[in-house]
Amino acid sequence: MNAKIISINVSDRKGEPKKPVGVAQVIENYGIKGDAHASSEWHRQVSLLGIESINKMQSLGIDVSSGGFAENITTEGIDLLSLPIGTRIKLGEGLNAVIGEVTQIGKVCHERCAIYYKAGDCVMPKEGIFIRILKGGEIKEGDSIAVSYRISEDDILV
Repeated sequence: MNAKIISINVSDRKGEPKKPVGVAQVIENYGIKGDAHASSEWHRQVSLLGIESINKMQSLGIDVSSGGFAENITTEGIDLLSLPIGTRIKLGEGLNAVIGEVTQIGKVCHERCAIYYKAGDCVMPKEGIFIRILKGGEIKEGDSIAVSYRISEDDILV
């Protein structure tokens, strides 16, 4: 199976489930336009979570769908947790493709947010990843995802 974007999700406030938007502008060194988590001030500009993780929670009876764990991009067909920090990810096609770099795997939740209370649990801290945006562009549902592993600043393997 080829890796692809299942859903693109945004929210006005942090700590809340995100709503699917279908298409999004992604801004270099910032994140997704219109999303509360976008910022040039930190390394967690865009979050990704696999639909496989969401399906696992649904199988436990939790009523949640894409964006329900506050992920910006719901993916399919890619083992996000296997990507080391520094991995480059291409989202989309052609000249409008977005390039991101993995900056963090998982996260610490210091308090239970609205997502936890709605879903009863949260997989984002254990199974989500974060990227910073190296090149902006436009992404849409169904776009492909490609991975490159960085060896050094000058060497990129595809």
